[in-house]
Amino acid sequence: MKLLFIGDVVGSIGCRFLQKKLPALKRELGVDMTVVNGENSADGNGITAFSARQLKQAGADIITTGNHAFQRKNELHLFDDPCILRPANYGAACPGKGVTVYDMGSLQAAVIDLMGVLYMEPLNDPFDTADRLLRELDTPLIFVDFHAEATSEKRALGFYLAGRVTAVLGTHTHVQTADACILDGYTGYLTDAGMTGVEDSVLGVDKQTAIDRMHLHVPIRFREAEGSCFLNGVVVEAEKKCGKCTKITPIIMR
Repeated sequence: MKLLFIGDVVGSIGCRFLQKKLPALKRELGVDMTVVNGENSADGNGITAFSARQLKQAGADIITTGNHAFQRKNELHLFDDPCILRPANYGAACPGKGVTVYDMGSLQAAVIDLMGVLYMEPLNDPFDTADRLLRELDTPLIFVDFHAEATSEKRALGFYLAGRVTAVLGTHTHVQTADACILDGYTGYLTDAGMTGVEDSVLGVDKQTAIDRMHLHVPIRFREAEGSCFLNGVVVEAEKKCGKCTKITPIIMR
């Protein structure tokens, strides 16, 4: 079984680039399932019905999110769709769910969306939430999008879930890391899958806008960068029957 996981798609320009590149990439790689993090897919961050539709038209089977999941108050109905996830460690009263099982006919694969708590919002503990969800799942193929700021928290969760899930793939920091590996000979791991959007930018934001905000410390509204894009992601190959990751390969497409 082969999963293609795409890091945070940033803005409408990132969505358009994904629509242009993803269909051919899926055919080339021969993937069975594609998961895309779309929490920044709308201009100005968050996700809207329009940006979600763009991601699905590009070829996303499952859309994960993170700390900007509920950024657009008028778009909360999106999370009625079982293929659009919000972090599972949000409270039960929040819209949507943080886990889904994708049926591919001959096999099923679960996707869990979790969010870190270090330097982020004080949500429910992601470790305990993962334990609870794993007790409820009945498939060996389990992929986790861990949307977190701290690399230490991402590594810790990776080791915590090693041997129990197929892969733990990090998002949020928008910079692809160079630590792809298989933990304990079973669980694929990457601290951050990177981003899909304008490469010549500060995490997808216009360079000068970001510099002014950080250098001058004045309240400047971020705006999406313009220019040439790149796609960042990772391919995870796994054994269908036991869920064991056999290969993990980061990808960057310009």
